[in-house]
Amino acid sequence: MHPAVSVIFFTVASGAGFGMIFLLGLGFPVGGGAGRAFMVSLTGGGLAVAGLLASTFHLGHPERAWRALSQWRSSWLSREGIAAIATLILFGIYALIWMVTGSRLPLLGLLVALGAATTVFTTSMIYAQLKTVPQWESPLTPVVYLGFGLGSGWLLASAFGSHQSPELWGIVLVGLAWAAKWIWWARAGRSRLADAGSTPETAIGLGFIGKVRLLERPHTGENYLTREMVHRIGRKHARRLRLLALFFGGLLPIIILALIALTGAPALLILAAALSMILGLLAERWLFFAEAEHAVSLYYGHR
Repeated sequence: MHPAVSVIFFTVASGAGFGMIFLLGLGFPVGGGAGRAFMVSLTGGGLAVAGLLASTFHLGHPERAWRALSQWRSSWLSREGIAAIATLILFGIYALIWMVTGSRLPLLGLLVALGAATTVFTTSMIYAQLKTVPQWESPLTPVVYLGFGLGSGWLLASAFGSHQSPELWGIVLVGLAWAAKWIWWARAGRSRLADAGSTPETAIGLGFIGKVRLLERPHTGENYLTREMVHRIGRKHARRLRLLALFFGGLLPIIILALIALTGAPALLILAAALSMILGLLAERWLFFAEAEHAVSLYYGHR
């Protein structure tokens, strides 16, 4: 699959943003009064909104994005949009009451947290329910999206918060998220279109005759399908990007958190860990799309 920059930014930024919103809704401790409450709310909500806006740039007609909301019965994309809008409205009310009164309403916060988790889940299901992409079709895909959203959201919230032992919790959450991703990679590496029952023979229904091979490409140049659905990446480049994703997204943030815990370094360094993780997640999400094999590639000679 073609790794579109807008979708990569959308999934990473909105995941971190809704991760922060989830934690704030559950009462993540933030000191410093109304000013600090405004900044942490603006960061979480801003990342979520920026990610959602970025996703519209991948549409052929972004001005018609609102029409997708009407397909909630059958479309995870539509459910994601509805969940995101509802969550952001509730979070706006929650943050406004927090800044004005200095208190947070537990019931409203619980609804906000539930909405944030639901939004990230619906985002992941856009990909996890695609039978045409066997690498994505797995219960692990929502686990990875939720894990990375919570891990990156925790690091960003901890840069503003006053939580006790944020470094320890950060190490645990980041470590668990990458452990889930490692299992996801292991499974995806074994997943092939043929294992899902997709072959050139099944595609054209002539398998009873024998092996099917491509005699000639349907056209000499590229088209939309070859640009978006038939992306190839060498194993060597994929391996390097995985190492970069693991280092910046997992190892470096854990090292920074451990240094803070052991040396008493300023907690503001948690922000560096958060930025490092987001950088690593951009590489991880690029691979998520680049390594995926879509069934339509079978029509272009890829087995």
